[in-house]
Formats: sequence, C-alpha cells, structure tokens
Amino acid sequence: MAETALSAATAELSPVENMLARARAFAAPLIADETLDTGENTLAHADAVAAIVAHMGGSEAMQAASYLVYSCQHLNRPQEVIAKVFGDNFASLAVETTKLVQVQAQARTAAGAGHLLEGAGTQTENVRKMLLAFSRDLRVVMLRLASRLQTLRYAAQIKTPVPENLARESLQVFAPLANRLGIWQVKWELEDLSFRFLEPETYKLIAQLLEEKRAEREGYVEQLRLQLEQDLAAEGIRATVQGRPKNIYSIVKKMRGKSLDFAQVFDITALRVVVADVKDCYAVLAWVHSRFQPIAEEFDDYIARPKPNGYQSLHTVVRESAPAGGSGMGIGAGGRPIEIQIRTEQMHEHAEHGVAAHWAYKEAGTKGYAGVWAGGEYDAKIAVLRQLLAWERDLSGGEQAKGLFDDRIYVLTPDAAIVELPQGATPVDFAYSVHTSLGHRCRGARVDGAMVPLNTPLSNGQTVEIIASKEGGPSRDWLNAELGYLASNRARAKVRAWFNALVTHETIARGREAVEKLLQREGKTALKLDDLAARLGFKTADQLFEVVGKDEFSLRSIETLLRPAEPAPPADEGVSIKKSRASDKSSGGVLVVGVSSLMTQLAKCCRPAPPDAIGGFVTRGHGVSIHRKDCSNYRTMVSGHPERDIEVAWGNTKGDVGAVYAVDVAVEAADRQGLLRDISDVFAREKMNVIGVQTQSVRGTAWMTFTIEITDANRLSQVLGTVRAVSGVRSARRR
Repeated sequence: MAETALSAATAELSPVENMLARARAFAAPLIADETLDTGENTLAHADAVAAIVAHMGGSEAMQAASYLVYSCQHLNRPQEVIAKVFGDNFASLAVETTKLVQVQAQARTAAGAGHLLEGAGTQTENVRKMLLAFSRDLRVVMLRLASRLQTLRYAAQIKTPVPENLARESLQVFAPLANRLGIWQVKWELEDLSFRFLEPETYKLIAQLLEEKRAEREGYVEQLRLQLEQDLAAEGIRATVQGRPKNIYSIVKKMRGKSLDFAQVFDITALRVVVADVKDCYAVLAWVHSRFQPIAEEFDDYIARPKPNGYQSLHTVVRESAPAGGSGMGIGAGGRPIEIQIRTEQMHEHAEHGVAAHWAYKEAGTKGYAGVWAGGEYDAKIAVLRQLLAWERDLSGGEQAKGLFDDRIYVLTPDAAIVELPQGATPVDFAYSVHTSLGHRCRGARVDGAMVPLNTPLSNGQTVEIIASKEGGPSRDWLNAELGYLASNRARAKVRAWFNALVTHETIARGREAVEKLLQREGKTALKLDDLAARLGFKTADQLFEVVGKDEFSLRSIETLLRPAEPAPPADEGVSIKKSRASDKSSGGVLVVGVSSLMTQLAKCCRPAPPDAIGGFVTRGHGVSIHRKDCSNYRTMVSGHPERDIEVAWGNTKGDVGAVYAVDVAVEAADRQGLLRDISDVFAREKMNVIGVQTQSVRGTAWMTFTIEITDANRLSQVLGTVRAVSGVRSARRR
C-alpha cells in the first residue's frame, strides 16, 4: 500500500517537472524520519550527497539518483517500484549502489574483526577493484564518492570520530579513486578528513604550522599561476599553467616519505606548466632558472630519465632572485620555495590517464617517494573513468555504461573477506581460491544462503559458503569443460595435480611391492631400501619404486647387484683347471704367470681390457676369473680366500688384430630429446661398436650404461672426453 501511495504521489508531478524534485518527493516519505549508522538523518544525507554531486559537475538526473539509493532498503520490491516511476536505468543504478554499500559495510566489519582472508593490503586492493567492477553503471562510483565525503564531513561537523576501518578505507580506496577521476578537491578533502580521524594529533600540529588557511593558500597559488602564464606568453612560449596547492595529508606524506622537517618541505606550493613539445619544456626551464634562483638538489629531469613506470616531466624548485634592474615577478616572495613541474601535453595525458597516474606512482605505501611502481591491476581501463561525468549526461536517458573489469568478479566469504575470481567462476573455483584443501574436499555450496549446484556461475557481491567433507578428493567431472565446473585455470591445474599425484602414489606402491618381493626371494629383506636405491643411482627409495612401477627399470638390474659373481669354494677342495682352446677369445690373450694352458675368463663385473692392471682368482670349475685390480668383487674374494689369488698378465696380442674387449661405460646427463642418438654418434665416429645399452630417466636426469667393444682401454679414456662434451652430459666414466 505504501508503495502504491508513493507512486501516486510522485505521479502528481508533471512528467516535465525536473527529475531532482520528483526523486526527492518520492524518497522523502520513506527516509525523512530515518537515520544512518553514523547518526545522520538519511534525508539530510541524501540532500548533501546531491549537492556534492552537483559541485562535481553531475547532471540533475544523477543528483536525483542520490535520493533513490536511500529509498531501496525501505521498499519490498525496489527494482520494480523505481523502474515503474523512473525507468529501468535508474532502478538498476539505485539497486546496484545499495547492494554495493551493504557489501562494503560487511567487508569493513570483517576487517575490523580481523577476519581477513589475506593481508590487509590485499583486502584493500580488492575493495578498490570491487568498487570499480561491481556495477555495470559507472555512475555508482560517483555516488559512492559523494556519499563517503558527506559521511566524513558530518563526523567532522559534530566532532565525532568515525570507525578506524571506515577512515582507512576512505584514505586508501576513495581518495585515490577521486584522484584518478581528476576530482582534486574531493581527493584533498577525503584525504584530510580521513587523516584527521586516523591521526588527530598530527593533523592538528600540521594545521597549526600552516599559517595560512586553505583558501588563502589557494588564492596565492592562483596569483602565481596567472603571473607565470602571462610572463611565458610574453616570451613567446605558449603554455598552460596549473596550480597545485598541497593539502595537509600530502604535506605529511612528503615529510615522512623523505624524512623531512616541515621547513624542508619545499613544494607546499607548486605549479605545473604544460607546453606543446619537449623543446618548449627545456625553454621554460631555462627561462625559469634565468629569472629565479634554482635549488640544485631539488632538480629532476624525468624526461631524459623517465621513471620505471614511464612517467616523464621536469621538476625544479626555485626561490625569488630578481634580475638586476628588475623587480621580479613575486614568485617565491619572502624566500618561499615553489616547485614547478614542466611537461608536454602528451606527457601530461600519460601522467593523468596512463600507468603513471598520480596515485599509482606516488602512493607506494611504505616505499615512499622513490619512484616505485605501486602495483594494482587497473592499467589503461581505469582511464575510462575520466569520461564519467560526460557519459553520465548521455546515460541518464540512454543505455547503461559498460562496467570495468568485465573479466573479473568479486564475491565474499561468510566472514565478508573479498575473493577475486574470473568471470563465470563457480563455487568450486571459489573453494580452490580460498585454499587448495578446501577445493579438494568441496561437496556442496550455499550462495547467499541458498544451496546451489557446484557448476553455478557466481556474480559480483554474492556470499559463498562451501560445504566440505573431512577428507577426499575432487571429481574427474570437474575437468570436463562441457559440464562447467571450473572457469579458473589455476583451479583446473590444482585438480589435475591431485590426480597426477594419485597416479604417482599408485605407481610407487606398485614398484615398492615388486622390489620387496624380489628382496624376499633373494633373502635380502634386511637390506635398507634407501641404501639399495642409492647403490642403483637414485636419491630416494620412492624414485626407484616409481621407475620400477612404470616398468622403466628392470628388476634384473637389482638381481645383478644382489648376486655378484663371487665363487665360494670350500677351503679343502682342489682346483679343477682346464685347457683353453687356441681359438677361444674369452681369455683375451691373458697369461697365467707360472702356469700354462689354463682356461681364463674376463669377469663381467669389472670387464678388464688391456692395459688395465689385472689379477686372477681361481674359481671352482671355471678356471681363472680375470679382474681389474681395482674391482671391489676381486678385493672381497681375495681377502676371503687369499690362496686363490694368482698372478696374471696380458699376453702379446699383436698377432691377434681382431681381439676386442667388452667394457661398460656409465653416462649421467640432463634428459632431452636426441640425447641417446648424440652419444651413440660419438662412439660410431670413434669406430667403437656398441653391443648393449641400458637407459633410465628419473625427474629429468638420464642414466645410461653403454656396453662397447674396444681394443685398448687408453683409447677409451680419450673417447670419454668427447662424450663429456655432448650437450647435457654431466659425467661419463668407465664402470
């Protein structure tokens, strides 16, 4: 009934009546007796917001929207009622702005309670981006700026402190936004008021040190601006001169950023000169320095040496120094220093609209004034806001503007922490963004208190609560793009990683089982698995199990390690010695010193070849086994049965040109495509026949064993040097 009466009352106004009066008449019955959380009367607040919007250049239609925003919470169907009276455009603007107000209030409450999902800096950055991305109508931003300024004005008027998180949000979010929009007066007032509530004692001290009032300071700057512009024009230099009076907060930032006393802050008053080209920049600089006394240590040439973010300008500070016979023009009167910035129109456009905009390069937090890029992800998109006031007049009767950051959305946790997600993100994306474990265990979700399917796309400002199991993992359906469970590449990668880890775990378990069964068969269950892996060239037992589980490493290699060629004849048994055939090349021309016609065989554990130092060990029934002197098996056997050791030497092999010896070469290298081919090519070029190859690759490292035929071990040493020169090879040695 109340909504019907409101519509009827508003309808009594002629359609041609101004929009502002219609909106106020609509809202007054709803909000005239209401108060905001600050204690301010809601209608009085709306009146003030409309006045601020008008001062900023907003149209009458935009001023009217100030009243509709505060009416929403008192209507059962605000979208429908406001649309019926004022149109869909105003209804969407009012509803979206109201929702944003509520979301920001939740975020401040969470910040005050210490429930931030991430750090305070991240939360502030997300609040800022949410403010820009929340609504499809850019006028929301202007309305929020005006409302926040009025809130601070009211608190200052009644001399009541505002909550710290509200003052800090005003300083870190709203003031920089006003700066980006070019609304300097709003920026300065937001900064000063916020700082006044955050640090009242410091604010009071600086205010006392400033002997002139703000109006007087601004008047002084205007006088200087006009005078400099006229003098440059007389010199034939076409320039636009702008004044830059400092507000209290800017002075404090300068003092803290450069560790200066108040008397050392040289740019309390500043001028900016904008000219047509670079040549004129230096012409203005030369003229200023010829007329006035420059302070050398305060000169910076950012045109010749731009800042890392691309910012370019000439910065200089001068004092009055009138030329002989002249009176001077009064700049720096009384010795007061004035900072002058000189730049081209293009440089100024970049500084105002591009990545080097004022708040991006000077609001670097604790890093101060070192020219450090302050971060943020706004890039060129934010420059669109510069057209807001002009667009607003066109949009008041037309289609809504398209919002910024159309590829991002901002949703809330139950504790009102803000989470940034890609457009189209689902509750599963949200869960993985909060924590990987929460994503794996996600089983359901509530959005704004209502249960929804896990593939439901989320929207700006929604509150998402995840229902998770105590344990478990993701579903393979989540990786099916057609089912729409995941929009975030980051979340998709986490799901894939979980399944890859699961496969790896199963492979390791399979490999462990195979190795343990082999050790049981060999009676080596007491052998430590890590020691076994190390002896096989692996860093950990799991690496060994993984390659065994993948069938990339033969269990026969483990058997060979566990069963070396070690004879164990009884001490009282005789030695059976057989003659070797003249045609048998297994001896390789080995002579047994003091004994003739003994059968010899080259041991496979060390594969000796001339001119290696060799020794013989008499085996049971297999003649003399020939080993290299440095062979660990040989030393072990001789220490146990010294009576079996026999002296041997290489015979004269000149008459046997075809005598060859098989040796093993171990190569370790960074695994890559074509590695085996490149190493094999080396042996082929050196005319060494490769008769066997074993390879294994574990986590990017390849271990290779080549069995090759050689005639001389010395020749092999030279070839191994060539192998080591192959790309990726870390070591190449004879086994």
